Amino acid sequence: MIHKLSLLRMSFRILCLCASLGALAGMEMISYGAEAKVSFSKEVLPLFRQSCTGCHQPSKTKGGFDLTTYPSVMKSGKHAPLILPSDPKASPLLKEISGTEPSMPEEGEPLTSAEVKLITRWIAEGAHDDTPPGGLVHRLTSPPVYPALPATTALAWSLDGNILAVAGWHEVVLHGGTNSGIVARLVGDSPRIESIAFSPDGIQLAVSGGAHSQYGEIQIWNTKTYTLTRSIKTTSDVVFGVSWSPDGKRIAVGCADKMVRVFEVADGKESMKCDNHIDWVFATTWSHDGTKLVSAGRDRSLKLIDVASGHLIDDVNRQGEPLVCLARHPTENLVVCGSDKGSPRVYKMEPRGGRLAEGDDKENSFVRELHRLSGSVQSLAWSADGKWIAAGSTGGEIVIFNAADGNRKATLKWTGGPVFALSFRSSSPVLAVGGSDGRIRLFDYITEKLLREFDAVPLAERASIKNR
Repeated sequence: MIHKLSLLRMSFRILCLCASLGALAGMEMISYGAEAKVSFSKEVLPLFRQSCTGCHQPSKTKGGFDLTTYPSVMKSGKHAPLILPSDPKASPLLKEISGTEPSMPEEGEPLTSAEVKLITRWIAEGAHDDTPPGGLVHRLTSPPVYPALPATTALAWSLDGNILAVAGWHEVVLHGGTNSGIVARLVGDSPRIESIAFSPDGIQLAVSGGAHSQYGEIQIWNTKTYTLTRSIKTTSDVVFGVSWSPDGKRIAVGCADKMVRVFEVADGKESMKCDNHIDWVFATTWSHDGTKLVSAGRDRSLKLIDVASGHLIDDVNRQGEPLVCLARHPTENLVVCGSDKGSPRVYKMEPRGGRLAEGDDKENSFVRELHRLSGSVQSLAWSADGKWIAAGSTGGEIVIFNAADGNRKATLKWTGGPVFALSFRSSSPVLAVGGSDGRIRLFDYITEKLLREFDAVPLAERASIKNR
């Protein structure tokens, strides 16, 4: 999950590792000599994250096992411990991942013989924990150096249109909106940046992301001083779809543990949690009075949530296909959602009404379905004047729709592969687009003209050439 994008959200490599009872028979014991001891945090845990934590994490503890931290790895499952320190032969974990046809992971490639030997050796050495106090920290001492352009996962224009914030690795890069180049680089803990949103007053920038199978993080940055004012660590995986309450005092995120969470900006405390989704939640948005939230999830549902209580009011939609993105009308309680199907759908932020069974056509909240794009819709944006909806897909298509009637206005010429990020500039008819090639393109969406193209992040090779 290092290079996502909502595209990869839908096809995570769910490589599961499930424990069972029984001793390991016939395990060849290995002589390790004077080699350095195996590191749990640097060698074993990354293997678990690569192949196991899709099924063995706090929100999905298959077999009763959570392989995201040392304490949870060593804790007994439903029936017995996975690991017996100093005794790999009796550790059920090794039975599941060893042999010519290992039973785990259930999907994907099995662990290599070298990886199995590494885990075996760690257990034989006593299964020691070398996780640093306070857990693993990913903070960089300086901005990252990019040998190649990473895919652009998120971007957002400031309210005055003078700054374009673009997601990088461990950072958000602020570009000047008038060909002024990079203004600042906001470097934080999270390797992965999933979403970006400016506060209603334009002074603060909320960033959601985290480190996969370790933590989710929300960063609050002051865009005047370029300083981090708050870091909120939450859950055991990356968080998505950050959105601001209309008064700028709270922020909402969707989580991989199926929760929708709201935090107070002033102190970072969690003030609401809704658990009505049954799969990952990728997007959130607030009603204009700040009393309700709509969230979109991989469970194919739009949930209307009462913020004061955290209770579900109703589903907004009839369930169809996994939902991965949302955009809200600037002045009305309308949302447009994007899905695997490729057809954006517009809804009122109201209870769906009628029966909730799949296949029921009674939807009080449904407004219209837009023309289907090629591939899954990964990004949506609604213009500040409410007239236009932009949609980008994994098929490399960018379509501008008339929001009033749903008709296509334009299809922008794009050669950057799958589209993962869109943002309308409020001060002029400009749409910023980012995707898999790591290049940002600015379009005049009225004339359909490409205005400017540039790297999302400073590429090391190009920077060195420029400095010669």
